[in-house]
Amino acid sequence: MNLIENIREALNSVKVHLLRTVLTGAIIAIGISSLVGMLTAIDGIKAQIAESFAGLGANSFDIRNKGFSGGRVVQDGKTEKNYPSVTFREAQKFKEDYSAIGISTVFNVVSGAAEVKRGSKKTNPNTRIRGGDENYLSIKAMKLTKGRNFSNMEIRYGNSVAIIGREIEELLFEPGEDPINQKITFLGRPYTVVGVLDKQGGVGQDQGADRQILIPIENASRLDKRGTFNYRITGVASDPGKLDYEMGQAIGIMRKVRQDRVGQEDSFELTKSESVAESLEEVAGYLRIGGFGIGFITLLGASIGLMNIMLVSVTERTREIGIRKALGATPLRIRQQFLIEAIVICMIGGIFGMLLGIGIGNLIANFIGPGGFLIPWLWMIISFVICIIVGLLAGYIPAYKASKLDPIESLRYE
Repeated sequence: MNLIENIREALNSVKVHLLRTVLTGAIIAIGISSLVGMLTAIDGIKAQIAESFAGLGANSFDIRNKGFSGGRVVQDGKTEKNYPSVTFREAQKFKEDYSAIGISTVFNVVSGAAEVKRGSKKTNPNTRIRGGDENYLSIKAMKLTKGRNFSNMEIRYGNSVAIIGREIEELLFEPGEDPINQKITFLGRPYTVVGVLDKQGGVGQDQGADRQILIPIENASRLDKRGTFNYRITGVASDPGKLDYEMGQAIGIMRKVRQDRVGQEDSFELTKSESVAESLEEVAGYLRIGGFGIGFITLLGASIGLMNIMLVSVTERTREIGIRKALGATPLRIRQQFLIEAIVICMIGGIFGMLLGIGIGNLIANFIGPGGFLIPWLWMIISFVICIIVGLLAGYIPAYKASKLDPIESLRYE
């Protein structure tokens, strides 16, 4: 009896005992579908979150002063060259030149402890005042719940208009009162409210995101009486795959703006804004580990069930095994036959499990947020390999038991 005949006999046995094959394959299918389904859902949700929060850093880069705050850079305890801070005009020039490649925003922090007044009402002196341009809200993924963004004219001429956080609205305005076009005062100057930011929340007791006010960057630059404001630039790549290339372009533009000479090191810092992407990948990694662990436990239970069914099959087919041995089948051929049966059952269940898992995973991911259809080729390959391993492990003990049966005793078995 050669290997081809063994495979034919194993397939015939699977066909004859169809109900048992279906039930056993269903056990494997459930285990594989739980594994593939969870991992597919995790990857799908991650892709959607990454797309939704691309503006928060997964597709952008920052340009700022050398050493974060300008001045002298200290490395290894040694004070090195003094680098001037990025000025407002330099930041604006970069934005203008970079517009041929992609969009960017220029922003700064005017004050981190301002008091805002409206009539007799006032806030605690803990309001953050920031200067920004027309691209700031979109690049930083901030939404407006009321009003509008700054117009190009307001940005160009630095009009005294402001976009306030949700907490500022609650403190200075009555419930139901429309804050749009109302006057508020901070830093000794009156400003007209043109928009209200959507509630963003914060970490712990820090609700600073809802306690901020955004004013036009040109207006903010006029408040820089001593020339100490730090201006930062965030650029967005036109395509995630071109991020490194466009960062190189940005370096060239900024070097030209800053008049850095050939051979001289950059007088500014450019870094990828990857904090959100890295955090997201880290969380997704933990979820994958958890999903794989749960799926593996399910598969372990399925393999034990398969082994039990194969042991029952060996007992039922004792007489058949005796006949095969009497006709010259070696223990190796007997082991091969039962191993092939176990692997075939696992593969049939695994294929259905993979298809079911892909469907369930994409259904969960699209239920949470609309997205495309994800086919996890890596997890499919891993699942296929797992099916073969499970079949080998679950089938080996029954196959070994069958190969050790005495042919004479087997022929007497009723």
